Parts: sequence; C-alpha cells; structure tokens
Amino acid sequence: MITGSLAAPRTLLLGRYDDGGRLQYVGRTTTLSQAAGAAVAGLLTPGRPGHPWTGWSFSARWGSQEQLNVTLVEPELVVEVGVDVARDASDRWRHPARWHRARPDLSPADVPRLTSPPR
Repeated sequence: MITGSLAAPRTLLLGRYDDGGRLQYVGRTTTLSQAAGAAVAGLLTPGRPGHPWTGWSFSARWGSQEQLNVTLVEPELVVEVGVDVARDASDRWRHPARWHRARPDLSPADVPRLTSPPR
C-alpha cells in the first residue's frame, strides 16, 4: 500500500511474508522525495480484488487514532530501507523506515520470511 497516488506515491506501507505465506505489515517509510516517488510510481501495480490488506486501516502515526488514506498496490515490489531496532507491541518497526532504493531485480520470494509473525 501507499499513501498519495499511484502517479505520485508519498510513503510506502511495508510488508513481509511470514512462514505461513501471510503478508504481515511491518512498518512504513518516511515521506519519499519527489525523485524517489517518481521512480517508484513506474514500478507499482494497482491492487487487485482479494489483496491481503483489503479493509485494513492504518494509523497516521504511532499512538494516533487518525487514519491514513491509503491506496492498495500489489505486494510485488521489493525495496531497500534502513530501520532502527525499536519495535512496538505488535513487533512492527516503531519509527518510519528510511528509503534507500527500489530493488526490481528481486521478487518477494527472494526476501527472507518472517520466522515469528507480528502479533
């Protein structure tokens, strides 16, 4: 999922597959620069019916009740991010991940599975 539009994504909501094959939400990126958003836009595919996160809601920031306005995209793009070690009670990254680059040379199958899915 993203915030913003398919043509101009602002943040990416990040997921990883667990050992059971379920896509688990792990965090989101900081706001993307215009250049990064433009680079990512061409790599996104609109979400299809049955997306694993259909109907989910996401808070605008840690500890907030405000909800993000998100757009579903297919969970096909692998990205490289930098994160710190702080995690919340659900084992998700507490602070936004720092965007490094898209990795269109990789598929989600190339990313190690979460061994203990977030609660």
